[in-house]
Amino acid sequence: MEDTSNQLNSALDGPILATFLKYLLPSIVGILAMSSASIVDGIFIGNFVGVPALAAVNLIIPILSVLFGVGLMLSIGGSVRAGKYLGQKNEIAASAIFSKTLIAVILYAIVIITTGLMLESFLFRLLGADEGLVLLMSEYYRVIMPFLLAQLMTIVLYFFIRLDGFPSLAATALVIGSVLNIGLDYLFIAVFNWGLSGAAWATGLSQLLPLLTLLMYFFSRKRKLHFSLRQKNWSEVFQAAYNGLSEFINEISGGIIAFIFNLMLISRAGVEGVAAITVLNYLLMIGFMFYFSIADTAQVMISQNFGAKNVPRLKQFLKITFFMTSLVSLLTILVLLFFNKSLIYMFLDEQGADATVTMAIEFVYYVWPVFIFAGANMVISGYLTAIHLPFQSGMVSLCRSLIFPASLLIVLFMLFTDNRFVIALPIGECLTFLIALAYFIRHKPDRAIAEEIAKNSSLKTHNSLV
Repeated sequence: MEDTSNQLNSALDGPILATFLKYLLPSIVGILAMSSASIVDGIFIGNFVGVPALAAVNLIIPILSVLFGVGLMLSIGGSVRAGKYLGQKNEIAASAIFSKTLIAVILYAIVIITTGLMLESFLFRLLGADEGLVLLMSEYYRVIMPFLLAQLMTIVLYFFIRLDGFPSLAATALVIGSVLNIGLDYLFIAVFNWGLSGAAWATGLSQLLPLLTLLMYFFSRKRKLHFSLRQKNWSEVFQAAYNGLSEFINEISGGIIAFIFNLMLISRAGVEGVAAITVLNYLLMIGFMFYFSIADTAQVMISQNFGAKNVPRLKQFLKITFFMTSLVSLLTILVLLFFNKSLIYMFLDEQGADATVTMAIEFVYYVWPVFIFAGANMVISGYLTAIHLPFQSGMVSLCRSLIFPASLLIVLFMLFTDNRFVIALPIGECLTFLIALAYFIRHKPDRAIAEEIAKNSSLKTHNSLV
């Protein structure tokens, strides 16, 4: 267990770059490990089970996006609020929101697992699956659903444990799960030939060990957050969840866009088209996870310094955040443009998948400009969340992940008879950037903290008069 005796000072008073990197590097490892389950599944499914199976898994994405969206909203919203409390040296309040968030997510998981299994047939029909795909989807879905409890608990613990100064423990837990998932995927799919059910078992079982690893946190005497079942003011959970609105919107919108893509590609290109967009989705996911790690690290720094009302440090962390994001954007674009074919063949067997590979390469050339703007949009949205502006953060997320891409997809699908309609994604990110930039200028650090001080003063005056 790592030493966190001066962890809070590290966030509030430590060297800017060293502190940022101390959190960023474990976050990148942890987030990539967290997302690797679906990516590794895709590689093994595409190579050992086939293109229809890859399409079946993609059709389930909208369901899982909705379910994980609520979990992320509660987890990130709660951790941001806890970060503000820690910046104010209020460990009791921070522990309370931690406890309430974990309890709420556990109850939510039990309800959605039960409901999701009961409505399986209805959901699959709603997603436009034919009889052949329904059988494949069911093979994966029935196994993966019960494991959502462990996955959602892991998400909550990950964000709060990192906030409390244990970034290495959080990252280690996710890396353990990633390594286990790779080994189980190989064993269940390549060796035992269990197909999609093997992929689901590998993903599900690989979530149990990270959860057990994260539970070690509760044995540390140096932790600041303490769990208790006895809680009051449960409305705070919903208030905190509102502050995680942008993450909920991202997940829900991702599912909706995947649903729209699937319907369009089934009608225009069949199963091969759905498989091709699935591969593209995996490639986008890898780049976006780096953005998410940077934004997540910035939230830890910004939320605590916002609570401490430290404008200079907040600005310095933002400068590093934007620099890191720009660097990732440049590298990602270069990799996509010059190594796209090699990346695509990671997910597909070279024999008999020529049509899918060709379409996937075509999609890459249409979509790569997404990375010019997506990183900045995600960072600004995360910044707005960290300074407790959920409406503005939610609007940025809603524009980039739903409003612009959905409307543009529909319009361009009707205008073009080929696959050029996917340029809706980079155009949507560009339009969103204009809105995000306007919000950022309006709520720059000095102005945001000045408004927070004025709001607190007004509240104190009101309370004294009452």
